[in-house]
Amino acid sequence: MEEVILRVRMGSHDAHYAGDLVDGARMLELFGDAATELLIRYDGDEGLFASYENVEFLAPVFVGDYIEVIGRIIKTGNTSRKMEFEAKKVITSDKNAEFDSAAKVIKDPQLVGKAVGICVVPKERQRRL
Repeated sequence: MEEVILRVRMGSHDAHYAGDLVDGARMLELFGDAATELLIRYDGDEGLFASYENVEFLAPVFVGDYIEVIGRIIKTGNTSRKMEFEAKKVITSDKNAEFDSAAKVIKDPQLVGKAVGICVVPKERQRRL
């Protein structure tokens, strides 16, 4: 099935809570971006996000973290596309380093969130590419 990968750095504008904590809604936004790309690649149309079946936030995300989102279409119907998403932390700020600009690559990326969702592309808008 079709798969996309997005990688985004969390900036100060993403902080929502004390301690530069990023809220879970930002992960949902990234899942939506991955879904849009999947639908464009599969159907030639952005489609619409209809629902989530399951969403799990598994670890905190902070300003400075690089998040990699992987989205996959796992099932297709006439107009529906079932997708699964994973968000992994691949780089994080090194708060123990001498300089505040220090960061480190995470050898085994940390799963910070996952979800399953359903998107819809009306039949008349589908243009298989």
